[in-house]
Amino acid sequence: MATKKTSMFTLTERLTISAAATETFATIDLGSYVDVGDRQALQVHSVDFIFQGTSATTSLNATFGGDSTAMIQVTDLNRGGLIFANDRALVASGVLTYGAGDNIATNETDLYPDNYGKGADDGRFVVNDQLYISGLSTVLTGSLNVTVRVNASIVSLSAKDFMAIAIQSTAADN
Repeated sequence: MATKKTSMFTLTERLTISAAATETFATIDLGSYVDVGDRQALQVHSVDFIFQGTSATTSLNATFGGDSTAMIQVTDLNRGGLIFANDRALVASGVLTYGAGDNIATNETDLYPDNYGKGADDGRFVVNDQLYISGLSTVLTGSLNVTVRVNASIVSLSAKDFMAIAIQSTAADN
């Protein structure tokens, strides 16, 4: 199905959520990695989310100031906000639940961590030119920084496979 053109590499982007109950957005530009003419796609192997406070050394207790939930999603189509898990545009999703009284933070089992398999051929193929990141926190006293780490490689697809993925992506856009 896919022929690897590169070894695995990591793309990162940081999303800063600075207002409670307000969706925040960022993008990862894939224009240098995806090429329609050469049927070149990005193969996502895994996605990780790192939650940090206002700075790299600020505790989450100072950031949240109360019980809170932070949600983060990566999609390959711009949906304009958080989406349900049955949407085909969803690439990765995670939730951090923070209990201020106990100073306990846990990652819920949403799709996190998003690991698409252990083999070199496993992964989610993306043929769009951007990945879209959406985040939301229910309570904030400071800024919440979420670093998204996408482990990926560049692959060449057969004409049939590239067309099938492109059609699926277009159908998911409706």
